[in-house]
Amino acid sequence: MRWARIEIEGREVLGTLEGETLRVRTGDMFGASHEPGEIVPLAGAKFLAPVCPGKIVALWNNFHAAAAKNNWAVPADPLYFLKSRNSLNAPGAPIPKPASYDGRVVYEGELGIVIGPGPNAIFGFTCVNDVTALDLLNADPAFPQWTRAKGFPGFCPIGPCVATGLDPATLVVRTAVGGRERQNYPVADMIFSPAELVARIGRDLPLDPGDVVACGTSLGVLPMRPGTSVEVTIDGIGTLANVYG
Repeated sequence: MRWARIEIEGREVLGTLEGETLRVRTGDMFGASHEPGEIVPLAGAKFLAPVCPGKIVALWNNFHAAAAKNNWAVPADPLYFLKSRNSLNAPGAPIPKPASYDGRVVYEGELGIVIGPGPNAIFGFTCVNDVTALDLLNADPAFPQWTRAKGFPGFCPIGPCVATGLDPATLVVRTAVGGRERQNYPVADMIFSPAELVARIGRDLPLDPGDVVACGTSLGVLPMRPGTSVEVTIDGIGTLANVYG
């Protein structure tokens, strides 16, 4: 199933995608729901972020190819940080250029894990663009600024849906910038698989239904110019498209 949230004719609805329509479901994505039979066309609808996470956990250095190219040591444990809730963004929405920062801003196409009910439960997967103000990360050599660099408003587009029943080991993340493919990497190259990430992070940080874990990115990360379109595509989930600036 592919769960999505849309806004249409002034109302927000939750449902499952069926071709060019959405079958409305009431209740909770993660609990009991029922189908009242209403089918809504997607034409004219605006996609919203499919979940409203209480926490957005994101990974660094989680792909063998990127670690090898950058001469990074393979970590013994997942290296993660938190993105602010204000960074959450919707499919199709602009990624705002920060007013307080004029440096490089990069895209990072990633697989996102959506947490379900129960301990360390994976409900499904989505696309994530882990946008980063690159020059802020190490601007002060005494303290890497992960929160500031990753947490600007709109710096975490998620969507267009949450897909269940996928085998993450078979998935490929592709990122196109201005229509040109810049990233194309297999999820199977992860240092820590989705199941391992959720289990290990969950030991330290309680993960709740609706939380999102962004699995980290691989090769091909480059700066974006204002007005540039960025599309993160994962077959079985769809395409997350946004414009920077």
